[in-house]
Amino acid sequence: MPAIECVIGLGNPGSKYAETRHNAGFWFVDALARDHGVTLRAEKKFSGEVARLRTAAGDCWLLKPMTYMNHSGRAIAALGNFYRLSPEQMLVAYDELDLDPGTVRLKTGGGHGGHNGMRDVSSALGSRGFHRLRLGIGHPGHKEAVVAYVLSRPGKAEQTMIESGIDEALRQWELIQAGELQKAMNALHAAT
Repeated sequence: MPAIECVIGLGNPGSKYAETRHNAGFWFVDALARDHGVTLRAEKKFSGEVARLRTAAGDCWLLKPMTYMNHSGRAIAALGNFYRLSPEQMLVAYDELDLDPGTVRLKTGGGHGGHNGMRDVSSALGSRGFHRLRLGIGHPGHKEAVVAYVLSRPGKAEQTMIESGIDEALRQWELIQAGELQKAMNALHAAT
């Protein structure tokens, strides 16, 4: 499995959305940047905020698209094309309704599961072969409540659970970046 050379967090830009469940992907990328002492900076040509990690496993780009969730693919395709990255070298972190808060799952390929950001990413890359870090946020119980739910803030206990899931994913980062996804999956799936 190739090493991960780009991690993309999905979310919506601006303070209005910063603490909403839909921004869990942004939270993961922010935590990764913090852990490695790098700062994300606005980069117009990639329509997003970008940073570069240098680790023992190699270099890895971090990207937070500032295009709003439903147009995330534009930023990802721009960075991927510029640096000649294949979808198999990318990991997309995003909020997952079908997992309980704090549950984190790694997966390669698959559908978009109704997630508009993931739908746009697959379309823009022309592939579903990228890796996914699914960050559980729970489900409101019925379909009609989903939009309001993902665009609202989690309660304190829920927030703590989501953050502990992100922390567990960070503990597996070396394995993930090195492309040792099966080992990382086993560890993550046992822990969360």
